[in-house]
Formats: sequence, C-alpha cells, structure tokens
Amino acid sequence: MKEFFTLLSKIEKNQFSPFYLLAGTEGYFIDAITDALISRLVKEESKDFDCTYFYGKEIVPSDIIETAKRYPMISKYNVVIIKEAQFIRKELLDELISYLENPMPHSIVILNYKNKVFNKTRKFYKAALKIGEVLLVKPLYDNQIVPWVNNQANQLNLLIDPKAAVMLSEFIGADLSTLNNELIKLKLVVNDGEIITDEHIESHVGISKEFNNFEFQKAIGLGQFSKAFQIIQYFYRNPKNQPLTLTLSTLHNYFQKLLILKGLKNQSNVASVIGVNPYFINDYKAAASRLTMRQITIGLKHVLEADLKSKGIEGVNNDSKSILEELLLKLFTL
Repeated sequence: MKEFFTLLSKIEKNQFSPFYLLAGTEGYFIDAITDALISRLVKEESKDFDCTYFYGKEIVPSDIIETAKRYPMISKYNVVIIKEAQFIRKELLDELISYLENPMPHSIVILNYKNKVFNKTRKFYKAALKIGEVLLVKPLYDNQIVPWVNNQANQLNLLIDPKAAVMLSEFIGADLSTLNNELIKLKLVVNDGEIITDEHIESHVGISKEFNNFEFQKAIGLGQFSKAFQIIQYFYRNPKNQPLTLTLSTLHNYFQKLLILKGLKNQSNVASVIGVNPYFINDYKAAASRLTMRQITIGLKHVLEADLKSKGIEGVNNDSKSILEELLLKLFTL
C-alpha cells in the first residue's frame, strides 16, 4: 500500500512517467491510479483527440505503438490506456517492448493488468521497470482493512468512529471498490463535521448495529449466551447479509487474537500487537481474562471444525443453522 500512495503522490505533483504498468489482484488500486492519471492528464476539451483506449482481447500491438508515437493535438500529453491487458497473449504483449525501449516523451501509456499476478521474470516487466512506473498490487490482509477504511474516510474528509469502521469492513470485507463506494454514499448523507456512527451504517448501508459478527464475537468472549443466541437467530433470517463463511472467518480471527493476547507477557501496546483498534482492546482483555489458554485453543478448534462442515469436508449435517447452533453450544461449554 505504501507503493500505491507514493505513486499517487507523484501524480498529484505532476511527476509523470512515459509508461505505467499497473498489475495485480486488487483492482481498486489499479483503477485509482488510472483515474488519477486521467484526471491530471485528460481535459474535457481534449479527450476526443488526445486520449485513446485499447482493450486486451482486441488489440493489435502495431496500432498501440502507432498511436503512442502520435503527437498530442490539444493537451501536453498524448494518453494511451490499455485495459484488460491480462487477456493479451504473451507474444503480442512482448511486441510492445520495442516501444518501451524508445518511448515518446510526449506520450503516456497506461497498461491495466487486472486479476492476475504479473510475472516479474518476463522481459516486458524488466523493460517497463527500466523506463516507467510499475505497481504490483494484491488484496489487503484482514488486519489492514479497518486502517484502510479510516484512511479512505480521511481522504474523503469524513469522520468515522471505530465501531462504524469495523462494522463496514466486517460486512463488506476486502472489496475496496465497494468499501469506497459505501463511504462516498455516506458522504452524501452526513453533514460536514458529523461523525459517521454505527447508526449511519445501519440506516444507509444496511448492517444491523446490534446483530452483526462484531457483536456476536463480543457476546461469545464475554459469555453472554442469550445475546449470542439472539444474534444467530437474526443471521438465520438474513443469510445474505451474514453468510456463514464470513461469521466463521470472523470468529477464527477473534480466537487467534485472544490466543496471542493470552500469551503476551508484555502488556504494553497490546492493541497494536494483536491488530485491533485501541477502542476495542478492553473487550478483548475481558474475554482473555474470562477464558483460559486451553479454552481459547479448544474454541479455535471448534471454529475450524465448523468451517470444515460448512464446506462439506467433515460431518453429515451441513446446513448453516445446525452448524452455527452446534458451534455456539460448544463455545459456551468450553
């Protein structure tokens, strides 16, 4: 993510390169850099003359090279954007190497290579790295999503409280494009200076502030069976909003963090060590105090077993309701 912000900063300072290879399995970063470049380089009056799009399945390398060698008519730069480059056959893509070895100073070529890992051993990669900017991206890890939400909210001049950020990231997951879209929607409904709370998330995103995976794990950790049971009843009635896979993944991460917390000798900077917002650390500490190391380990084992059942690998009764009810009973009889 550091490389993404470094490149974005260069673009905002009008520090451009003749070629951009934007590749990897997280499309949001690729789209964001492409949009930033277009915003800086392509004006309304010049877009029909000095901006050309090519699409992977249809490209002819000689057409791209010919277009890239063309002088701009109105703008300072002639912009060439190659979309869906992951569908270009290797031998065709390699035909562009001759251009990379002698790029035009008045042209900027942007290549989007989405949903695939770009092979760093290829000659094309080395040629792109030599003369331009290369950004290789991948999905964020689970512990990076909430910080990303907070940072993106800040970029949009939004204030969001910790619980709302957790609810949003938990519900949507690592789909950064959807997370960004939801933040943009929230920006339209909150007043300047107003903090986005769990009530905003419930009203405008559709996530219950009382019945969600965050509250579910908290109820389990604090031994609140009645509340946990109420929450799973809500899950049954709203399977699209709370799929079993998401619930089990959340519980797995929760018990892993409790395990780490339980084993820490140095209790300073605990929130950072286990990867949670300091706002929630007291809930984790309370759960870790209530449960022994053995109970946490067994709880993690039960969650893994439930995950195997949900995938049809273990057990005969694989419906979500039975799996979750059985798991809940096991977690409250550790």
